[in-house]
Amino acid sequence: MKIKYYEMEMILLNDIDKNNKSFENIKHIDENGVEFWYARELMPILQYSNWQNFEKIIDKAKISCQNSGISVFEHFIDVNKLSKRANNAEVEINDHKLTRYACYLIAQNGDSRKKVIALAQTYFAVQTRKQEISEKEYSMLTEDEKRFYQRDLTRKGNYSLNQTAKKAGVKNFDRFHNSGYKGLYNGETANDIAKRKGLRYREDILDNMGSEELAANLFRITQTESRLKKDNICSEKEANKTHYNIGKNIREVITKNGGTMPEDLPTPKKSLKQLEKENNKTLKRK
Repeated sequence: MKIKYYEMEMILLNDIDKNNKSFENIKHIDENGVEFWYARELMPILQYSNWQNFEKIIDKAKISCQNSGISVFEHFIDVNKLSKRANNAEVEINDHKLTRYACYLIAQNGDSRKKVIALAQTYFAVQTRKQEISEKEYSMLTEDEKRFYQRDLTRKGNYSLNQTAKKAGVKNFDRFHNSGYKGLYNGETANDIAKRKGLRYREDILDNMGSEELAANLFRITQTESRLKKDNICSEKEANKTHYNIGKNIREVITKNGGTMPEDLPTPKKSLKQLEKENNKTLKRK
């Protein structure tokens, strides 16, 4: 079982509820404790009413999976199920057992004009990018330990995002990253954030964020990379616009659900670099 990134997952679940169902409460667990979803149960939540049309999306998702060098058969498992008709007669229908990654690919290939598709993309993207740490293990970490953990994820996420942005035509990376910050922080650039936090020149703002603020930025990072790839962005201007819009969209979700804006979250008393130095000194004394 993997960790939950602060309340962002629950924010998304509240938005995608339909007929008292959500992605989480249609989730199944097999005998080995592995989670999966049925395509026919996922279909109505993603606002598809026709199975044939939905299967076309599944086929596109399979192609995306194959193109990524990942085994399709491990993530899309064909199954047959009995379904009752109005006259109580049972007929056999085909379905698919889907992993979380398969659900993510289906959302990525769905109709992006639907709000629920965008929500599904963000929900499954966050889930599939989580590292292997149990929920219990994460809950037992101190706030500073959670910060180190989240900072490591944002560092890896930014590296991956930079590679994708470079392919999309980005050359001015300061401007590109500031576009994302402006969207998420209501117009603030990285320098604005640093000044508000009272940081020294060139001090890393991410090293001076709490775990919740780091998680919001990780969410921005992963979603921007996903959108750049999906939309085949190939100009610096569009990449910057995309990054800004993703940040703004995340901010709107937080606002809608009464969450705390990232700029209103408290700045930790010590940066991660300070904590690292203190830990190293303690180890040397020992």
